[in-house]
Amino acid sequence: MTSVFLVGLPGSGKSTVGRQLARRLGLSFVDSDHVIEERLGCSIREFFDREGEVAFRDLEQVTIDELSQRPNTVLSTGGGTVLREANRHMLHSRGWVVYLKSNPVELFRRLRHDKTRPLLQVADPLQKLKDLYQVRDPFYREVAHHVLETGRPTVYTLVNNIAMQLEQRALQSPPSADSGRCHTAVYWP
Repeated sequence: MTSVFLVGLPGSGKSTVGRQLARRLGLSFVDSDHVIEERLGCSIREFFDREGEVAFRDLEQVTIDELSQRPNTVLSTGGGTVLREANRHMLHSRGWVVYLKSNPVELFRRLRHDKTRPLLQVADPLQKLKDLYQVRDPFYREVAHHVLETGRPTVYTLVNNIAMQLEQRALQSPPSADSGRCHTAVYWP
């Protein structure tokens, strides 16, 4: 079994799906934002307000480097983890990355009363989510081995979909370098 890393916008379900997926697969679960908050002794929002986003992203990169090396883990990453190329490289090369893709309008409905997310504490959080999506979606797609539309499926359905993708992945083998012909099967490194 390999580690699974979940990426996506704030509120896309990375922590909720991650916990259930870890239970289903018998893996450990870790949320990078929770680890960072435990180490800081304060909320990410407080740290953002005091030290700024760059300082937070530095801390996040060190944390992602450490957590992505843990074997047999489901890792829920922070929404902005993919902004740094180093993080994208670490995640893509060390495990199987699933992008939980969510529509900004749907996310706004889920998060409109959430005061814990520092980037959404603005006059127009829906526009902020749209802006975040525009910037981050290409990075999420770049790092992901699998894109999963969250839409309206239940957590159970999303977990089953990811588990089935992992099972298919385990059954597939990489094409041999000397075969010299195309393969129709999908292979996720």
